[in-house]
Amino acid sequence: MSETAAKAPGAPATSGDANRWKALVFIALAQLMVVLDATIVNIALPSAQTDLGISDGNRQWVVTAYALAFGGLLLFGGRIADLWGRKNAFVVGLIGFALASALGGAATSGAMMFGARALQGVFGALLAPAALSLLAVMFTDAKERAKAFGIYGAIAGGGGAVGFILGGVLTEYMDWRWTFFVNIPFAIVAALGAYFVIREPEGGRNRNPLDIPGVLLSTLGLVALVYGFTRAESDGWGDSVTVGMFVASAVLLIAFVVTEARVKAPLLPLRVITDRNRGGIYLSLGIAIIAMFGTFLFLTYYLQIVKGYTPIKTGFAFMPMIVGMMVGSTQIGTRLMTRLPARLLMGPGFLVAAVGMLLMTQLEIGSSYASTILPAMLLLGLGMGTAFMPAMSLATLGVEPRDAGVASAMVNTSQQVGGAIGTALLNTIAASATTSYIADHIGSATSKSQQQLVALEGQVHGYTNAIWFAVGMLVLAAAIVVTLVNAGRPDTTAVTGSGEGAEEELAIPVVAH
Repeated sequence: MSETAAKAPGAPATSGDANRWKALVFIALAQLMVVLDATIVNIALPSAQTDLGISDGNRQWVVTAYALAFGGLLLFGGRIADLWGRKNAFVVGLIGFALASALGGAATSGAMMFGARALQGVFGALLAPAALSLLAVMFTDAKERAKAFGIYGAIAGGGGAVGFILGGVLTEYMDWRWTFFVNIPFAIVAALGAYFVIREPEGGRNRNPLDIPGVLLSTLGLVALVYGFTRAESDGWGDSVTVGMFVASAVLLIAFVVTEARVKAPLLPLRVITDRNRGGIYLSLGIAIIAMFGTFLFLTYYLQIVKGYTPIKTGFAFMPMIVGMMVGSTQIGTRLMTRLPARLLMGPGFLVAAVGMLLMTQLEIGSSYASTILPAMLLLGLGMGTAFMPAMSLATLGVEPRDAGVASAMVNTSQQVGGAIGTALLNTIAASATTSYIADHIGSATSKSQQQLVALEGQVHGYTNAIWFAVGMLVLAAAIVVTLVNAGRPDTTAVTGSGEGAEEELAIPVVAH
């Protein structure tokens, strides 16, 4: 590859900043905090609900308030990172997240808790894209980039499962409030480290005026979409408000795309998503996350309700998935990313995860953890870790430095929307299958113990039905990757984009055209 193809004018040197590996520690710590928070709070929710007197009808807002703010503001947060500078956005996001966590831990009412969770979502939407885009602009050498994104991908994938363990320990042995307070030391250490260590490359800011119509349309459209799926989970797909949210979301997001095509300085330049590689990554990640969220949800219920595991034991039961993700991300993905095209890692990775998911469709009340759940979790973690690593790297590869924040935000947006869809969709499928099973079998149950057994069998039947759907989602994600993602090996191949500037050669792994 020629020197001109390998470097764009003004692009940082391949060697990068001397402190980039130290910076990675603090970026990874911040990512771990955000991912941990999502699962820790779920474990603590029953205790917090009792203490604060939150009704069953309102308890979903502990999760929904965060999801709405985070999912709705991610694109805006990515654009702010491009405008302010990623380091500034990163540090402000960390400080704000810590303050919101302190507010949540000190909550004395349901309303105070909901407000704290919404604030966490706001600052999380600033923090998450800033973290990923910092990696994109700091690590430009192919092999170093592979290692950095391998570490980041392993934390992004495995952190959620670690949250189950930490959440169980804190809730069982201390108090649910510590599931919020634990974020504070994470945030302080990461913010101080980032402030003193991170040196953002020059010339990467996007100083164009903010696209206010784009901000409003994208935020309202994404909030309506996330809320629609959340509402569907609790009130059903035919509920008038649910349908209204989906219609409003479609109208707003179509208007957003039309607006972005016409304004001079768009919030989301369409060149970011019309490139076939990045578009394929965003779509496949969102679909794969639907399957992942379903697995966390149903396995947690299965282990605690059906098998009688404690929260701590449930957390440790997820450890094989963490190990699989670490191996897939840091060993397989990192080692092969500079030798194989991304689709040959991501496609097989999603299929290996689908095989793991397929094993989980065999769950029964008496299923053995060692013979059924353990190998399923290992395969799921191994496959997702292998697929996530090149996905995280490729999602920001080839973008202009001024677009790095918003491209990173799209990765988080696809995952957040995928998670909201997955939770609602798979829950609905499971609940419907459970109801049908119990209706068909309860008549033959003559004693109370038999009725309880039928109820448990119905739950497991519901889980496996939903998991079959998740298998299909992972196969679909693999098909999308193989069809759309055509980027070559990062160290040898230049790929041609299919979006704006398609004629221009994109040298991999440079983050500038």
